[in-house]
Amino acid sequence: QVQLVESGGGLVQPGESLTLSCVASGSIFRIVAMTWYRQAQGKEREFVASVNAGQATDYADSVKGRFTISRISGLNTVYLQMNSLQPEDTAVYYCNTRAYVSVSNWGDYWGLGTQVTVSS
Repeated sequence: QVQLVESGGGLVQPGESLTLSCVASGSIFRIVAMTWYRQAQGKEREFVASVNAGQATDYADSVKGRFTISRISGLNTVYLQMNSLQPEDTAVYYCNTRAYVSVSNWGDYWGLGTQVTVSS
C-alpha cells in the first residue's frame, strides 16, 4: 500500500556531512508523520528525528544541534541533514511514516534502510 525508499547513505569521515532522503509512494491519503530511526550493529533500533504534518519536529538528544529533519509541505518526501557526523552515528537509517490510506485506515510503514558509516 505504502512504499518508502531511502537514499543518500554512504561512507564519510568524522566531522563530515550527509543528507538522507526518503520518498513515500502508494495509496497515501494523508501522512501523519515521517520519522527517521537508526539501528547500529548489535543494538536496538532507536528514534532519531521526526516531523509531523504541521511541520513540528522532534530529535533524539544524541543528534540535537547536528541533524535537521525537513519535509517539503505537500510532498511525501523527508530529508535528514546530518552534520558533524561521528563514528557513533554509524548505523542503518530507516525511514518510517504513519499514514492514512483511507479516511479511517492508517498504518506504520518502513523503508528497507540505508547504511551510514562514519570512519576515518
